[in-house]
Amino acid sequence: MLGQEIFVFDWFRIHFIENNGAAWGAEIGGEIGKLILSLFRLCAIVGIGYWLHKSIKNKEHHLLIMAISLIFSGALGNIIDSVFYGVLFDHSHFQLATLFAENPYGTLLHGKVVDMLYFPMWHGTFPPWLPKFGGSSFTFFNAIFNVADAAISLGVGILILFGKRVFPQENN
Repeated sequence: MLGQEIFVFDWFRIHFIENNGAAWGAEIGGEIGKLILSLFRLCAIVGIGYWLHKSIKNKEHHLLIMAISLIFSGALGNIIDSVFYGVLFDHSHFQLATLFAENPYGTLLHGKVVDMLYFPMWHGTFPPWLPKFGGSSFTFFNAIFNVADAAISLGVGILILFGKRVFPQENN
């Protein structure tokens, strides 16, 4: 059910949430914003797919192909959730969601993305002398994400860490 949490370790939990919008749960302008976001994601997946195809065809560096593959697969996973989740399931508030429900909670292109991986590694309090946040509690690594998000992050991380290797500069 929505909000249900399974403790695997003190520092790792499976916590079921539904992400309504873009990255980190940002809301994007209601129904129209959600439609625009879904259409943008579809265009992005086509562009990333083209980049992957071209990189394989040109026999680019294997790290580049691996990074693009991770980004593509993660984006595809999130777009599948975003496009279809709302028409396949009913709501999961105080109940288990039903697959192929008679009354799904959303419409095509207006679905949510399921996030479930939560790593609250450390909980503490900001020092009282810190402006604005002083004395407030915080949790280190408070984001809840899914496997698709991890794949995208890993792919982007590979591009950043190995940028010089995967995008060699040509000597003029």
